[in-house]
Amino acid sequence: MSETLRILVADDEPGMRMGVARALRDFTVSLPDVNVDVCFEVEQAETGEQTLEKVAARPPHILLLDYKLPGISGLEVLDRLQGHQGEILTIMITAYASLDTAVSAIKRGAYDFLAKPFTPEELKITIRKSAGRVILAQQARKLAQEKRQVRFQLISVLAHELKAPLAAVEGYLRIIRDRSVGSDEAAYCRMLERSLIRTEGMRKLIGDLLDMTRIESGLKRREFAEVNVGEIARAAIDTATPEAAPRGITIALDAEPPVTMKADRGELEIILNNLVSNAVKYNRDGGRARVTVRREDGAVVVAVSDTGIGMTKDDTARLFAEFVRLKTDKTRHILGSGLGLSIVRKLATLYGGDVSVVSEPDVGSTFTVVLREPVNPEAAP
Repeated sequence: MSETLRILVADDEPGMRMGVARALRDFTVSLPDVNVDVCFEVEQAETGEQTLEKVAARPPHILLLDYKLPGISGLEVLDRLQGHQGEILTIMITAYASLDTAVSAIKRGAYDFLAKPFTPEELKITIRKSAGRVILAQQARKLAQEKRQVRFQLISVLAHELKAPLAAVEGYLRIIRDRSVGSDEAAYCRMLERSLIRTEGMRKLIGDLLDMTRIESGLKRREFAEVNVGEIARAAIDTATPEAAPRGITIALDAEPPVTMKADRGELEIILNNLVSNAVKYNRDGGRARVTVRREDGAVVVAVSDTGIGMTKDDTARLFAEFVRLKTDKTRHILGSGLGLSIVRKLATLYGGDVSVVSEPDVGSTFTVVLREPVNPEAAP
């Protein structure tokens, strides 16, 4: 990637300005750490007033500022550029090089100091260091902006997802408090049951958010051990059975012979619980679900299929993004955070694998996760 930085040379000596422009005309700085090659566009100013005009019209990235200028001095220019600190990196150039001068300039916001007379090589060394500082500052600001945007989007989505269930629970509680349906105890019981379902959905959303942030932050301690993936699948089925049984949904497991791998047990539990839970939630009454665990080409493959409502190809293409919930007439009543499959994908990538889906509307879906053992678990993030 290439980047052009604007340099403004403010000096009352034409020879000095032209010398800087000549030295930097074909000069390029390579910053391999951030994969950026930097070249330079040089403008000139001969007075302090002209410098301020050019800064106002088109702020430079780097300002080479003479300490002694006709009219407004270099230090006065620095004082007037206080509002641009962080955006303009200033290097003082002067024939009156002294420690006091350098300290005075740096106190006013200068980044570096270059004493006249300087050679083209000395200039390039200073510009190279300054360019690296400018590019890193740009990327830091860009990252901070992206973080603010992501945080805003996260809070917006979270507020949206929590608003409806909170309003429902509040409405039910007001009805119960005011005894608005008279003495119909069965109606009140139904409202309490609906409130519990809503709070459970909110708890799931919060849990999924915590799982996602632990994974993305890299702060979660990963504990690797030899685990039986079939046993984890069986536990996930046992967890989903109380929801499946009243709807007549059967869940079968095919994990013979036992398939083991070195993994963090908690991470595999999150993967299996999400997939098996979805196979029940999005299934039809009286439907079937099957969990298959096998070893294939050195990897562990987990496939979870159902006979549920299925999806179109357009739906499957956006299914694994964060906060994506496919809302149709058939899914509108199904509660969920829209984070489960995104978390499954993030975890699969930690094991050098991925997750995919094959689905057909009104026929069912099959989710397949490929997991590979970390070569060096102790060094895994």
